[in-house]
Amino acid sequence: MATNKFKKSIVWNKSYQLTLNVYKMTIVFPKEEKYGLVSQMRRSSRSVVANISEGLLCGTRKNLANFMTMARASAGELETDLMLSHDLGYLDKANYADLLDKVSEIIKILNSSIKTPYTAN
Repeated sequence: MATNKFKKSIVWNKSYQLTLNVYKMTIVFPKEEKYGLVSQMRRSSRSVVANISEGLLCGTRKNLANFMTMARASAGELETDLMLSHDLGYLDKANYADLLDKVSEIIKILNSSIKTPYTAN
């Protein structure tokens, strides 16, 4: 089945786990951030994994590279929001470091995938 293709991807699985972590960690953010940082971080993390899914299922190298580029941009957006969350005291140092490491690893994989699109892990 075609939909299983992206589930076998390393970068998709890492992004999916990152999204779950973002959702879990943002539950404790202040209520006034519900429509600010919480919403934006959840959207950008979902965008990373969704673009990877779409890219892996699109069928052409050019489209795959485009979707991986969009996923990378969303990962960069999430990285910025993680920094803000940490600096505002919403994320402790350990959770911040863990999420930031995961984002950095995903960006590295995406960079490689953009250069050689059919090696999207």
